[in-house]
Amino acid sequence: MSTTTIRLPQDLKERIARAAERAGTTAHSFMLEAIAEKAEQEERRGQFQDTAERRYAGIAASGKTVPWSEMRRHLERRLSGEKSAKPKSRTLAR
Repeated sequence: MSTTTIRLPQDLKERIARAAERAGTTAHSFMLEAIAEKAEQEERRGQFQDTAERRYAGIAASGKTVPWSEMRRHLERRLSGEKSAKPKSRTLAR
């Protein structure tokens, strides 16, 4: 494992120490977990953004989409156990 030095303002260092104590861990472990959580959050955000851009590109290329009101009604029916035909896509108004 490599070593990295970070400089923390005194008030943040104290907050970390108190939070780590409440969590029953060391300040070091607390900071590692916090950094890992933040890295995972940003990775997920990036994946979400990539998916959204791919889907939008598909909509832009085909010019077709399903109105949200129809898709929502379809999803609500499926969640309640009803059978529901998938809504048909329509050409976007330009």
